[in-house]
Amino acid sequence: MDLIRDDLAALGIVFDVFSSERALVEAGKIDEVVDFLRSKDLVYEGVLEPPKGKVVEDYEPHPQTLFRATMFGDDVDRALKKSNGFQTYFASDMAYHLDKYRRGFDDLIDVWGADHGGYVKRMQAAVKALTDGKAKLDVKLCQMVNLMSDGVPVKMSKRAGKFVTLRDMVDAVGKDVMRFIMLTRKNDAQLDFDVEKVKEQSKDNPVFYVNYAYARASSVKRKAVEMFPNDDLTPAALAEADLTLLDDPSEIALIRLLTDYPRQIEAAAAAHEPHRIAYYLNDVAAAFHGLWNKGRDNAELRFLIPEDRARSLAHLALVEAVATVIGSGLKDVFGVKPAEEM
Repeated sequence: MDLIRDDLAALGIVFDVFSSERALVEAGKIDEVVDFLRSKDLVYEGVLEPPKGKVVEDYEPHPQTLFRATMFGDDVDRALKKSNGFQTYFASDMAYHLDKYRRGFDDLIDVWGADHGGYVKRMQAAVKALTDGKAKLDVKLCQMVNLMSDGVPVKMSKRAGKFVTLRDMVDAVGKDVMRFIMLTRKNDAQLDFDVEKVKEQSKDNPVFYVNYAYARASSVKRKAVEMFPNDDLTPAALAEADLTLLDDPSEIALIRLLTDYPRQIEAAAAAHEPHRIAYYLNDVAAAFHGLWNKGRDNAELRFLIPEDRARSLAHLALVEAVATVIGSGLKDVFGVKPAEEM
């Protein structure tokens, strides 16, 4: 546990509570669950049918303490106690979720490996029964991360003692890169993590691409202070700039994209899908980089024009908005420190 806590700290993850199955057993929480369900006539002594779809040669029917899971959407009723009197893992899991609900949480999120997909329906049925439908369980099934090095899979073997740990990766690429890359895919999609790719300074590296946009915006703001030393360039002052001067289609498109940020946050939070923000930030960065490149050919689209103060202030308002949105996404959502310079 000390090693796990150290690794989590290196990744910037904080757990308020570590729950112990042993503590639940010793506190009588599992017996409490069985008694609670029995009081609602949701427990009975019965015999389960043999597993469907396959022949189990040594299967013998035994009377067990069963939970009426089929009443809450499960395919079959589930055992809470084995024939030898010992509780099942399912009973322990029920005790944990009931304890969490009683601690004041009714929006429950579990993160499991993809190989536990068959366990989802029974656990959701359990939560529904234990909370009278007042709590909702959202189970996030996570696929494996394929570790690559310059496009070549890194071969690992537990048996041979050859494997790469999470801490190895954090030490190799840094906390911020690790956090961002892990959040660029939906949890149930496989992720190819290429160690060399995430070190590249190219648009194929989403961490660099988004951070580079923030660094560029920061650079423009620093130069503006030098170019217009007598002007108030705070966000509040820039909000009073003549924004009608931002009339190029590329500028309008970027503004529309930026105004969508609150809705993106709301949708990502409602769906429990932070990867949506990673995609959104990449789109904002792409639009900003595109506008930067257009300024090389069109002087009016350059962010700072010494002889045109009004247009420069309007551009600075747009740059400030880009920095605000990207900075918020990186720091407040992903816990990643935005790069002021690159």
